[in-house]
Amino acid sequence: MDIKRSLRSVAVAGMLAAGLAGGTALAQEPLRIGAINPYSGPLALYGDELSRGYQLAINERNARGGVLGRKLELVRGDAGNPQQGIAAVDQLVTRDKVEIFVGTYISAVSNAASDAALRHQKLYWDTNALAAELTERKLANFVRSGPYSAHFGEVSVRAIVEMIAPALGKQPRNVSVWIEHEDSIYGKSIAEVQKQLLEGKGVKVLGVGGHNFRATDLTDVVLRARKANPDVWLQTGYVPDGNLMLKTAREQGYKPPVMLWVGTGDTFETLDALGKEYLEGLFVVSYPRPDISESFGPGATAYLNAYRKAYNREPIAPQGLTAYTGLRMLLEAVEAAGSTEPSRVRAAAAKLDKPLNTYPSGFGVKFDDKFQNTRAFPTVIQWQAGKQVTVFPNEARPGGVSLKNTPRK
Repeated sequence: MDIKRSLRSVAVAGMLAAGLAGGTALAQEPLRIGAINPYSGPLALYGDELSRGYQLAINERNARGGVLGRKLELVRGDAGNPQQGIAAVDQLVTRDKVEIFVGTYISAVSNAASDAALRHQKLYWDTNALAAELTERKLANFVRSGPYSAHFGEVSVRAIVEMIAPALGKQPRNVSVWIEHEDSIYGKSIAEVQKQLLEGKGVKVLGVGGHNFRATDLTDVVLRARKANPDVWLQTGYVPDGNLMLKTAREQGYKPPVMLWVGTGDTFETLDALGKEYLEGLFVVSYPRPDISESFGPGATAYLNAYRKAYNREPIAPQGLTAYTGLRMLLEAVEAAGSTEPSRVRAAAAKLDKPLNTYPSGFGVKFDDKFQNTRAFPTVIQWQAGKQVTVFPNEARPGGVSLKNTPRK
């Protein structure tokens, strides 16, 4: 009997050791985060830029030991349309064992991909998509850490009332605006907010036009804006339609006193397409850039230096800083939750409470009951001598910056 007991003890000890070894191996498995963005096609440049921001946040956290005792690994899922978003989520869960999803440059992709992630019971933490309906759905796995369409609409209206009207020497009630937007859920939701808020401020809205961002000819869009003859041409879109619209306006000789672009027009791709002379004075409502003042975005300079060191170039687009900020928030929530399970991460996220100007983007964090961050806002840049300079809000302006070529000559 003693021999049998000894053999059983040895067997049990072996099983325990194997179990502990298995647990250690599991703990050492990387925590894989799937990044759903366009990495091919016309918007690939911007999907890549979001992932650069994510990777910088991951590098930073891995240098401190990772999260939950595990190193982090970013896995890309290429998606330029909703169908590709669904397929990318399915593939990353089944093939790559992804536990959390982040994104997204395109709102329609986020809409479909987050729903697919819910079917797999995975968290979808959106850092960059803007459509209002993404949080209106109240999906049980969805969180948005960045700004959304209403925030872009609000800041564009504030810029017109508080900055552009004085630069034109007019009261807001004497300023006229033509609103143009690409016609997906992204552009429509922003235009609706703009119209409502502008009219509430007494600004004259001369009309609202919509267009497809994949259109190859936007002559009619330019002609209807020109016919309306606004003080401010306010346009929301993506890079292809934004650049084409500017090119068409230049060809038509149309130069309104102020052009305020929303969500596009603030990249080197636009500079290459139009040239610095034509862009001089153009305003863009966009994600915060790392040139913002350190008091507004503490750590923005450190982010810029880390980007330059990692990629040996200047940032391609401002969306990367917002992606970086959002992933930092996600990792804070996962660490507080002690889990990647959606309900637990959302419960931890709901307790995050940091004021504006906490993160390098100038964001703070406080989620509403729809899990929309209420402390994340865009800024406004102006093209000046071929460079993009943050000009609004005033507290975000770097020292010595003032408006140029307003109204446009």
